[in-house]
Formats: sequence, structure tokens, C-alpha cells
Amino acid sequence: MDATDLARYRRAADYLAVAMIYLRDNVLLREPLRPEHVKPRLLGHWGTCPGITFVHAGLNRLVARTGQRTLLVTGPGHGAPANHANLWLEGTHEEFDPALTRDAAGMAELVRRFSWPGGFPSHLSPQVPGVLHEGGELGYALATAFGAAFDDPGLLVTCIVGDGEAETGPTAGAWHSPKFLDPATSGAVLPVLHLNGYKIASPTVYGAMSDAELTAYFEGVGWEPTIVDVTTGPDADEPDAALARALDAAHERIGSIQRAYRVVPVGGEPREEESGPRWPVLLVRSPKGWGAPAHDVDGNPLESTFHAHQVPVEGVADDPRALRLLEDWLRSYRPEELFTADGEPVPEVLAVPPRGDLRLGMVPQANGGTLRRPLPLPELRPYAVDVPAPGAVEAGPTPVLGRWLADLLRATEERRDFRIVCPDELASNKLDAVLEATGRAFTWPLQQPAAGYSEGLSRSGRVLETLSEHNCQGWLQGYLLTGRHGLFPCYEAFVSIVDGMVNQYAKFLKTAGEVPWRAPLASLNYLLTSEGWRQEHNGYSHQGPGFINQVLQKKSSVARVHLPPDANTLLVTMEHVLDSTDRINVVVAGKQSSAQWLTLEQARDHVAAGGGVWEWAGNGDEPGRDPDVVLACAGGIPTVETLAAAWLLRREAPDLRVRVVNVVDLLAFSPPERHPHGAGAAEFTAWFGTACPVVVDFHGYPSAVHEVLHGRPDPTRFHVKGYVEEGTTTTPYDLLASNGVSRHDLAAEAVRRAAENGWPGPAERLAGRFADERERIRAGVRRAGEDPEEITGWRWSAGREPVPGATAAVP
Repeated sequence: MDATDLARYRRAADYLAVAMIYLRDNVLLREPLRPEHVKPRLLGHWGTCPGITFVHAGLNRLVARTGQRTLLVTGPGHGAPANHANLWLEGTHEEFDPALTRDAAGMAELVRRFSWPGGFPSHLSPQVPGVLHEGGELGYALATAFGAAFDDPGLLVTCIVGDGEAETGPTAGAWHSPKFLDPATSGAVLPVLHLNGYKIASPTVYGAMSDAELTAYFEGVGWEPTIVDVTTGPDADEPDAALARALDAAHERIGSIQRAYRVVPVGGEPREEESGPRWPVLLVRSPKGWGAPAHDVDGNPLESTFHAHQVPVEGVADDPRALRLLEDWLRSYRPEELFTADGEPVPEVLAVPPRGDLRLGMVPQANGGTLRRPLPLPELRPYAVDVPAPGAVEAGPTPVLGRWLADLLRATEERRDFRIVCPDELASNKLDAVLEATGRAFTWPLQQPAAGYSEGLSRSGRVLETLSEHNCQGWLQGYLLTGRHGLFPCYEAFVSIVDGMVNQYAKFLKTAGEVPWRAPLASLNYLLTSEGWRQEHNGYSHQGPGFINQVLQKKSSVARVHLPPDANTLLVTMEHVLDSTDRINVVVAGKQSSAQWLTLEQARDHVAAGGGVWEWAGNGDEPGRDPDVVLACAGGIPTVETLAAAWLLRREAPDLRVRVVNVVDLLAFSPPERHPHGAGAAEFTAWFGTACPVVVDFHGYPSAVHEVLHGRPDPTRFHVKGYVEEGTTTTPYDLLASNGVSRHDLAAEAVRRAAENGWPGPAERLAGRFADERERIRAGVRRAGEDPEEITGWRWSAGREPVPGATAAVP
């Protein structure tokens, strides 16, 4: 295969890409082009298409020559016509959709479908074979590519990064990913920075950099850059040969690195290196909109300018000059030399792509669900907390979970298909038991000038810790999308940094679920361990539960939110979410030692139901009859405060009939017709009654509960309290009180609402007393700098016996 073959192949792919943007008929130009042959809405991004095809053709040659299994991740996803064209030419499209045959009919169908209602969108999507990254929102391709390469030693992931995309913060962070990549156990990533110089209407930062600046930059980050410039000089005369030389050299360099770290010399030790290898990166400079007309009908420049970014020739349906210019452009590719009379690609074009699963669109990792194996989840019993009675023992939920996760890592040591990514460090989240089973992956530099510098670091470690939420998200997405499993612990307040990424991923999962050939993927699981209610020492900046609201906006087929109240329910919840597929699971759990409420068996039943009545916590409640008030809670700290409020009400208002409900699955509040996890009508009534007031203490913003309650009968009887954006550096109780969710606030709310519903007790007197107690405690906090013993030493007790410092009964 020589440069002439590749140039011919590129002409065929570029012709198809232009046709997809413009045409709905006469796709082979068998007759003069007329306005009715043109789509009524012209959508697409031509500017990056020729560069994508250029790289694609070069990879075809490399793979066909070497047999290297290669996954292509395309960052500039709006260059989708190029990807479609290459997939059609290699026959992948036809394998997934018999209508897209490699003949005139299949070509016409492909061209018509692009950016057409009911067809393919204008960017890459899960409907497109070979795709695991859409590229709609820029910046995430490179991290995703590294996630795909982890623990797959035979895979090469080539990632095209647009020079506009390279300006983003996530891409800047992702350039450091080789420092976490073990050449012995993982594959390799070959980034191709596509420098075509322009975004929509202005130059790109990287496109404006000189060769010297680009070289210095990438060498400084740790790469070995090679520049391929086909805009000027000798490379412009033989672009395919220049790229072929660069790809061959990069492939050989990657192979030499991997061989050096995978082969242990006889009698020697595995290679150690302080600085690590320099992996190759290709910096490919090509004209913007390569191949477009030099000027439009008004003389404005097109090729090599930002005018070629989207649809270069406009007004073709209304302006005969523009229509003629488009036809000339299309005919400049000489389609009669590329396709037979029946519309089939000529043999010389068909000979370029590799065969079988080596085709870039057919690599199995691009449909990773076909490779996924269920995790060997350890039995929970050995890790469960023994709870002889509610509140009788204390434990830290995440430390308990950490021991279970450590054994899960041990169970997958040989398989290497489970990883943990964490921007805030496992030790901070009290999951550090995991590090007894594996190390922190930090490949280079492994300097040890002082004791403790590299504690827990391991080149082959399966924990990825870096202070970049974007990297963690991208790595994990790439890992999951190629058939593996993972967990993302994070500080609750800062996981929102990846809101845009999770939004895009949710759309990917939703759409993938509608594609029959896409196999189920392991779920994306977040563990928000440093919850805002126990970030009172870090202050207002660390207090933010809004990620829950973000996830609730996603399709009901995708979104799940779990709020386990203790260690055993956290174990059961994690067992469930790690065994699930095609979901985005948000699990919120505490890391501090706290009271434990349920046995393992009770936790299993509770998680399966999504919530339930805690009969032992209520007072005077009778099944089948509305109580005076329901105290409901969702979340670890809200559970403690709700139980403390119920305890206060037992003592202060013994004739008030109180029901306590704990909800572990937030979507259980929803009607079942709106969400598959919604509690049924009978179950919902058994929990919350029919007409009594319900005071809900929720972990996050009250709006989240109001949102999921929509559609339930009489939702106005639910009075939701939660985080209302009040915070500072203070004590735990003061933070709760400032947001109106302390035990005293809840008790006061309960008696007021019960009185409104007909309870004859001294509601105002009690409510006033509870408020006075709250202010007394807060005043003491300001004097002493800490919460008093009556708060920190409070323990649940089933009776009404007083404890030292507790509120006295109201006469």
C-alpha cells in the first residue's frame, strides 16, 4: 500500500463527507446538480473532516501492516461525516445496518441520513459503530482514551485532539496521564493533536504556536513530539508518506517501551526509571477545510481559514452560483474514479482498510459491553457491622466499605478489570483499607529522597488519585466503555466539577440503550463520601449537595440516587450498584463514626424496598391508620437528627402519634409511572399515610425531593427541609441549625404541622421551647467552640428516660 492508494482512499472518504453535509439525492452526480438534490437544512462541520480522514487512512495502513489492535477516539466529534465515510468504506456500517450496503443504494442512504430527522445526528453518537466518545462537548477525549488503555496491554488507543479542544482545562490536565500508565500491564495512547489553526471564528492557541514552542511544551509535559506539517515544505507534497513515517516511528517507539518494561532480564529486576519513558505524540498540521474551494462566490477565502469550519459554501439552494461552486467542489474529487457504475468503491479503495475485527469501527473495545464480565463481589457477611439494637454500636460507613472494596480488588487482581479513581485521596475519605490490597498508580517520577514520600505508590496500582475531577471522570468513562468496572469516590461539594461530563455521559447511555447492538455496560458509580454536613470544619466552600439535583435531571432509565443511613446499608447499596448496568448511580455516605441502625438482613430488605417505616422509632403509630405526623429522612446525618427529633417528641409530647420513615433510594418518592424505582401506591401510603403531614429531613437541597414527589397525591402535605445554602466554619450542630434541620427544628416543625392537622396538644409552647433550646445550644457553641455533650453524647433509646443535659419535659 503506497501513498497513491492512501490519497485515492482519502478522496473517496472526503467526497462522501461533503456529500453528507450537502446532498439528499444524486449522490454520485450522475446528472447535473439541482437545488432539489440539496438538503433543506445544511448541518455539519467540514473544517475538521479532511484531517480526521487523513489520520484514519494512515491508521488503516498501520493496522493492515502490523496487525495492531487499534481503537480510535475522535475528540472533534462534529467531524462525524469523516468517521461515517470511513466506516462505510471499510464495511463496518453495513455489518451493523444492512441498509448501508457498499453500493449506490447504501451510499444514498448513508448520505441522506446524516443530520436528517430520524437519521444520524451531526456529531458522533452511540448509533455509530466504533464510537465510545461523542466529542460534542470538547475536552474529554484524551482522558477517555487513557481510561480505555488501562489494563489492556494489547490495545493501542489513537486519540485525535482538535487544536480548539486542546485549549480546554480537561485536555490540559489529561496530558499528564502517562504518569499513571504502566507499560507492563496497560496499552498505549497515541495522541494526534490536529493543528488546523482555527475554531469557529478565531485562531486556536495551539495552532498559533511555532514548532519550537510546541516541541518545548510537549517535551516539558513529558512527551516525545513529532511534527507532521502538510501545509508547507516537503510534507505538503507527500502528506500520506509523511504521516506513514511518523506513525511507523511512533508505533515502533511504543513497542520498544512496552518490551523494555514487560521483559525481565534473566537474574535481573524489572526496569526502574525515575523519569519514565517519553511516549510519542504526533502534532499534525493540515489546512482547515482541506480540499474546500479557495473562495466562496463573493470572493471570501474558504480553505485554510475559519470560514471552512462548518458549511463552507452557503446558499446553494437559492444561489445558482453557489450551487455550481458546490458541484465543482464535489466533482473535484473525481467520484467516477472512486466508485463503480453500481456505486461500489473501486477495489483500490477497498484494499486500504484492514479486515475483520482489526477495522477501526469493529474493534471489540468500542462496544465494550460485549467484553464485560460480572464482578466477583465478595459476600457481605464478613464485613457487616453487628447491630444488636438500633443505635447500640457506632462505626464509620466508609471504613467498613473500604475493607470490602480491598477484597474486591484482591479478587480481581488477575482479571484487572476494576479500578478506583479518586481526586480527593482515599485516605481523606477513610477508604484507605483499599491501599492494603493495591497501590496508588503513580508511574513517574518515583523519587524517594525522604521517608514516606511515595507511600503506597505502585506502578501497577489500581487506584488512580489525582487532583483533577475531569481526569478521574474521563479515565473511568474510558474504562467502563471498554468493558470494565469502577468506582469514583469524591468530596460531595466538588464532584460538580464534572457536571458537563456526566451530562454528556448520561446522554450517551440513554442513546446507547436505544441501539440494539450496544451491549450493557457496567454502571458509572459515584461515592460521595465527604458529605457537606460534616464539612463544617472546612467551611462554606465545601458544603454543596447539588450533584444530586444534576443527576435527577437525567432520564429515569439512567439516574439513581442512594442515601444509605449506616454502614450495613452502604455495603448492600454498593453491592447492588457495582452489579448494575447502564446506570449513573450516586451514593452518598458518611465517613465519620456514627450510630448504626440496621442489621445486614434488615439492610438488605430496606435497600430492596427503597425505604420503609422504622417501627421501633415511632410513637403510638398504628399500621393502616394515619399518625399525627410522619418524620421522614433521607441521608446519614438527616437520619440521626430525625431520630433525635422523634426521641424528643416521645418525651415532650407522649400523646403525639409519630411515624418514622427512612428513605434510602431517593427515587422511591417518585410515582412508579415516572420512575421505575418509585414506590407503589399501596407501599407509599403505608409509609406516608393518606392525609397526615410529613416532615422530610433531606440530605440535599429541598427542591430535589419536591421534584421527585411531583405526581403524588397531595404533595403539599410534604414539608421538606434540607440544605438552604447557609454555611460557614462552625460546629456540626450549628451548621444544621443554620439550615433549619437540627433535631429541635424538626421537632418544632412536627408539632406545628400536627396541630394544623388537628392534633390538640400544646404545639406553640413546644415549638417555642424547642426553638429556645436550639438558641441556647448555639449560644453555648459560640462560647465554647464545640457542640455540648447533650448533642455529641446523645444516643438513641427506646424508652423516655432522660439523659444528662437533655431538654426537660414541658409542663
